[in-house]
Amino acid sequence: MIQILRKGILLYILIIVAVGDWLLQQRLASWDRTLWVAVYPVNGDGSETSQRYIESLTEEKFEKAADYFKQQAQGYGVSLSEPVKFQLASSLSEQPPLPPRAGNMLEVAWWSLKLRWWAWRLDEQGLPIIDVQIVVRYFDPEQTTRVAHSLGLQKGRIGIVNAFADRRNSGGNRVVIAHELLHTLGATDKYSSATNLPLFPDGYAEPKREPLYPQRRAELMGGRIPLSRTKAEIPRRLSKTTIGSVTAKEIGWQRK
Repeated sequence: MIQILRKGILLYILIIVAVGDWLLQQRLASWDRTLWVAVYPVNGDGSETSQRYIESLTEEKFEKAADYFKQQAQGYGVSLSEPVKFQLASSLSEQPPLPPRAGNMLEVAWWSLKLRWWAWRLDEQGLPIIDVQIVVRYFDPEQTTRVAHSLGLQKGRIGIVNAFADRRNSGGNRVVIAHELLHTLGATDKYSSATNLPLFPDGYAEPKREPLYPQRRAELMGGRIPLSRTKAEIPRRLSKTTIGSVTAKEIGWQRK
C-alpha cells in the first residue's frame, strides 16, 4: 500500500512539473528574448589542477559560445542581438545527483526529481535571470583520460557536462556545453548510440556535399565530423560545427 501511495504521489508531482515545463518551453521556443544560461563549475575530482582551472574561469571565456549561437541563429531568422547569454556562477562544493547506471523507469524518474530539486536550490546565488542551468564538472586530464557521458534534460532545463580542466580542451568543452544546452531546448541526438557515428542525413553538416566524404564540419547534435562511412572525429572547437535545419526546427528556429 505504501509503495502504491509513493508511486501515486510521484506521478502527481511529475504531471504538475511536466505541465509547467511545457508552458515555459513554449515561451522559450518563441525566441523573442535572450536565453540566459547559468554555468556552475564543480571540481569533479577534488584535484588542485581542477580547482586552479575553475578559479581562472571568467564569463569572457564563454563568449565564443555566445557568438557561435548568434551566428548560427541569424541563418534561421532569429534577429536577437544576443540569442544566448552565458553567466558564470560561483563554483559549487556539492556534486549534483548522478543518474543511476542501470535504473528502472521509477529510479530514473526519482533521480530526475532529485536533480531538479538540487538545481532549484542553486538559484540562491542571486543571478538575475536563469532559463537554463549547466553544471560543468571539471577533471584533471592527467588523472582522468576519459570523462563520463554528459547529459542535458529538457524537463527542468538542466545540463550536466563532464569536462577537462585544461585550457587546451577549452574548445572541446564549449562543444559539449553547446550540445547539452540544445538538449535542454528540445534538440535530439543525431548519431548512432551503437557506433557514435552521425546519422545520415540529419547528423551531417553538409548532407549534399559532393563527394560526401570527408565532411568539413560536424552537425552539433551529430557529435562528430564524418570522414568516411565508418570513421568520424570529434570536433575540437565550435567553428568546426554547425546547427542543421532539423535541429534548428526542434529548438524553434525558422529559416528565412
